[in-house]
Amino acid sequence: MIQSFSFSLLKFIIYTSYKELPDSWNTIAHHDLMLNTSYLKALELSSPNNITLYYIGVFNSTELVGIAVVERVQLYLKDMFRKNTSSVLKTFFKNVISTVLKGNILVIGNLTHTGQHGIYFNNNKISPEDYLETLLKAVDTLKDEIKVKAGKTIRAILFKDYFFDNKIHEATEVFNIEKYNKVTVQPNMIMNIEPQWNTINDYVKSLNKKYRARYVRARKKIGNIEKRELDIDLIKKDSKHLHSLYSNVSDNAKINTFFLPEHHFYCFKKELQNNFKVFGYYYKGNLIGFYTLILNNSVLETYFLGYDSKYQYQNQLYLNMLYDMLGLAIDNKFDSVVYARTAMEIKSSVGAKATPMTMYIKHTNSFANALLKAIFNFMKPNQKWEERHPFKT
Repeated sequence: MIQSFSFSLLKFIIYTSYKELPDSWNTIAHHDLMLNTSYLKALELSSPNNITLYYIGVFNSTELVGIAVVERVQLYLKDMFRKNTSSVLKTFFKNVISTVLKGNILVIGNLTHTGQHGIYFNNNKISPEDYLETLLKAVDTLKDEIKVKAGKTIRAILFKDYFFDNKIHEATEVFNIEKYNKVTVQPNMIMNIEPQWNTINDYVKSLNKKYRARYVRARKKIGNIEKRELDIDLIKKDSKHLHSLYSNVSDNAKINTFFLPEHHFYCFKKELQNNFKVFGYYYKGNLIGFYTLILNNSVLETYFLGYDSKYQYQNQLYLNMLYDMLGLAIDNKFDSVVYARTAMEIKSSVGAKATPMTMYIKHTNSFANALLKAIFNFMKPNQKWEERHPFKT
């Protein structure tokens, strides 16, 4: 625990470990597994080497009325841009981005997962404005503590991933006063499960002719590849191989801000148990791909995956993974599948819809702060994609 500060009846407490969190934390975070202490423990014990976790509790007198997860992220050029094949112009912009963003930033939210899993407040007990003002005071205190205790200067502060209807937008004026930039980011691809779908076959029947044929073709192309769920012992045994397949996909991303450690999936399975799933794909007994899922109450959250590129195109491995995730959601009566951002067109072809998201970001240097919107536009992957309409009309 770092420090508490109070003004009026509101106060905040900054915690440095999940072990310090009060019992009331899980009560207020019951709606979101990724704010729960079991998840935070898993993340803290297996976080990327460049991420340090903090937690903020906002209290009205002695009652916990708001929470936040904060990550101190150390960004460097080699972490953000792992591929060196770039034009001279792109290399220039990468160096500009590295100059502006490199070093330490504070992320209010979860950098390892798409979506708003960083803050929550009881709107009946505290207004969005009071919550945000108190949270910003806590962030300033944390920033000063990091400078004193770790000798690190915080370059930027990022409030990550909010849908347009999020209550935090009611406090936009607070962000404006503090000179935060509001930026639009890649949408979250979300698929709602229709109530009439009892099996994957019901989903297939709802597709139009073109996409029904596409589904059948993909299922045929999977061939002799076998899918099976990995238990905790097998995850531990195959941790190195899983990590290698994950790295194969991660290293091909345009922008990377972290790299998962080898024991990450094992730790998540150990702490989340049945709320964390790992499914492997095997060809002739060899693991050639996998995907992971987080069972977040009524929502199925897709997590990290990996595969051997040799099998990706000829077996349509990635597309089959998307169908398998959907099938599990239907069989287990989930309300929706969060496919997250990236690969939006192929996810759209399965039936996912793009849900816009925004972030708020501020650089501690006023000149650099003015450049942030342009930097985010550069860092966003190509937005030119065609939305697909796979269902019958």
